[in-house]
Amino acid sequence: MSVPMQFSKQGTPGKSRSREGNDVVILIALGANLPHPVHGPPRSTCEAALATLEAAGVIVAGRSPWYESAPVPASDQPWFVNGVARVETGLEPDGLLALLHETERRFGRVRGERNRARILDLDLLAYGDRVTAPDAVPALPHPRLAERAFVVLPLADLAPDWRHPISGLSAAELAGRLPKGQVVKRLCS
Repeated sequence: MSVPMQFSKQGTPGKSRSREGNDVVILIALGANLPHPVHGPPRSTCEAALATLEAAGVIVAGRSPWYESAPVPASDQPWFVNGVARVETGLEPDGLLALLHETERRFGRVRGERNRARILDLDLLAYGDRVTAPDAVPALPHPRLAERAFVVLPLADLAPDWRHPISGLSAAELAGRLPKGQVVKRLCS
């Protein structure tokens, strides 16, 4: 049984557009490696998080296949389930990031030590071609996006032609340049 989470609708649903009227590609990463007391295993938790974002007015326009990945850095914690979604929203980047953090909090995530096991992890990867300083909030594109196989491989499945706004490399090209040693495998459906 699922317990509904209440959010107020934020932003305007529909295509995200730049000031010039062009479509804006907004990408978020999802991950989890601990079961949720209501939603169950990590994959189900990630799917519930997408539904929760939609209930808050964010349109999920596309989603990658789910992947399973070893923790980075290597540790004895459980493997993660990861994916990437393309979303549409009227929220600006800071408002979307706040909604992602609020969703994590409502799912039971407690922020603290970096790289630890978690019920839910939601990251804003890119918001169109916006680029901010790495220490800005939000940092756009996500500063470690191109280094992480558990992000790049799902992204390459979802949007192989998407281009990193700093390097200009496509998601498919980024996949070919990933650092070695990351253990990631695509899950069936």
